[in-house]
Amino acid sequence: MKPDPMAEALAEAAAAGQRGEVPVGAAIACGGAIVAHAGNRTLERKDPTAHAELLAIRAACEKLGTERLVDCDLYVTLEPCAMCAAAISFARLRRLYWGASDPKGGAVEHGPRFFAQPTCHHAPECYGGIRDKEAAELLKAFFAARR
Repeated sequence: MKPDPMAEALAEAAAAGQRGEVPVGAAIACGGAIVAHAGNRTLERKDPTAHAELLAIRAACEKLGTERLVDCDLYVTLEPCAMCAAAISFARLRRLYWGASDPKGGAVEHGPRFFAQPTCHHAPECYGGIRDKEAAELLKAFFAARR
């Protein structure tokens, strides 16, 4: 059976929510396999850069022994922020797939539209709305429980 990177990202998001982290998950696929996956760990690590995307990128680079992920695709449950968009560009990821849009903090189709800036050295192919209802529901339930 072919791996489903977005299903893995959603599972990571759910696990992050169970840990009390904002439920965002990511998975990186390369060569027909999932090579890395992660969920947010900013609270656990007391590290504002421990977003799911960055953790997955770091793990994939380590596993593949490279700083460039040119033949890899990133799946994430929420539209990446500016910090993560920059890391995606620097890692030279081939494609970016995300679930829920983020009008407040997103930086791909919202806010700074990072990949459309003339200073962006590499822009992946971008596809939003992948299983967006599931991703959005995880976020809505998480924040509703805290109100």
